[in-house]
Amino acid sequence: MANKSNTIVGLDIGTTTITVVVGEILPDGKVNIVGVGRSPSRGLRKGVVINIEATVESISKAIEQAETMAGIEISSVIAAISGSHIKGINSNGIVGIKGKEVSPLDVEKVIDAAKAVAIPLDREVLHILPQEFIIDDQDGIREPLGISGVRLEVRVHIVTGAVASAQNIVKCANRCGLSVKDIVLASLASGAAVVSPEEQELGVCLVDIGGGTTDITVFHGGGIKHTSVVAVGGAHITNDIAAGLRTPIAAAESIKCEYASALGSASAQSALSHQSTLFDETIEVPSTGGRPPRVISRTVLSDIVEPRMNEIFTLVQRELMRAGCEEFLTSGLVLTGGTANLQGIEQLAENIFDLPVRVGSPIGISGVVDLVKGPEYATAVGLALQGAKEGSLSALSGNRSWTGRVFQRVSNWFAEHF
Repeated sequence: MANKSNTIVGLDIGTTTITVVVGEILPDGKVNIVGVGRSPSRGLRKGVVINIEATVESISKAIEQAETMAGIEISSVIAAISGSHIKGINSNGIVGIKGKEVSPLDVEKVIDAAKAVAIPLDREVLHILPQEFIIDDQDGIREPLGISGVRLEVRVHIVTGAVASAQNIVKCANRCGLSVKDIVLASLASGAAVVSPEEQELGVCLVDIGGGTTDITVFHGGGIKHTSVVAVGGAHITNDIAAGLRTPIAAAESIKCEYASALGSASAQSALSHQSTLFDETIEVPSTGGRPPRVISRTVLSDIVEPRMNEIFTLVQRELMRAGCEEFLTSGLVLTGGTANLQGIEQLAENIFDLPVRVGSPIGISGVVDLVKGPEYATAVGLALQGAKEGSLSALSGNRSWTGRVFQRVSNWFAEHF
């Protein structure tokens, strides 16, 4: 049984699945996974809550599973947020250094200056992520405290989201008897779980392909250069299969998970020639309206899936080009999220991006690792890891304003690096 005072809970409210991960913070600061819960998600569309009651029911089922496994009662969580409403912008701030060297007050002032950007009233700042500091034209500084100079500049990445979407997540959790200690961008949490420090330093793009959305995060120089969300995900593949094979949605999801390949039959001839016999297999497809099931070739299935995966990767590529991030991708791409389990997805991505690609699964954890080793657990595990880095949960007061939590994150970032 876990010690409740040392546990932290990540709640990933996804479009197709609700995932809960309970982590125990060890004395050395690492996270030991002691409980996991998963439940089909009902009530979300493209990462946004559209049915409160259905979402509450799904969260309750996942929480109950995690509580039973961990042997504790869960009362607070760190929740993930995603959706096409998420927007990331780069900003910078400049202030004069008051004394002879940079002080914590100077750092606070320059962060304040950087976040002074026009944000619509229906949006809130979720994260302020420092990229680098510049002192008197000397760039690339990560630890400015104590350095002598006259002018201090900071470059930051600001992540904003719709106020209503964040409020609905909190409302659903509250209806389940849970307090939300913090809300974290889903792709930021996934990055904490599957992207190595070396990749973050050299430059890498994390592509988190969930059920309703595909989240894009570009890391470079140890910071985040770009974040965005594409409103297409694994659920669209399921719908394509259901329509193309004339089968119920539930059956289409099962077929996708068990048999689907991201490579169509033509692509597979060159990329997976040694496995081409797989496309000679047949599968049984349930029919609708009480009709008898049909038998089809896996080639038919793969030819349905590949165009949609092509679309997702093409949209990601266009977004990276629009943001001017291609030059930062020295380490290539890391794919995660449930859709990253598709066979042949790495080969297809490499064909499109002409970059090295790997599927990222959670790392840097202990405990019941076998239960959370798949890419579909990246966000929930990352939330627990993020919470452990934040330190004491008491610092993340659920009653604090969003702005207060943002400054707490910035303070913790400096405490971690200085």
